[in-house]
Amino acid sequence: MKESIDLSQILPIIAPIIVIQLILMVIALVLCAKADHTRGPKWVWVLIIIFVNIFGPIAFFIAGRRTDG
Repeated sequence: MKESIDLSQILPIIAPIIVIQLILMVIALVLCAKADHTRGPKWVWVLIIIFVNIFGPIAFFIAGRRTDG
């Protein structure tokens, strides 16, 4: 018995994850652009933030920002 999964069943689960991902990405990109110094080149962090889905922005928040000035 093969059950087909309807999009209307999956959308309520996936939509909040997509929204959280987009919010994290936008915030991380803005903070990266405004940062004077980062740990590593900014262009690498931009690529990580964009292409590593939810974990890229979180990695930037944890390891990418420099607070020592």
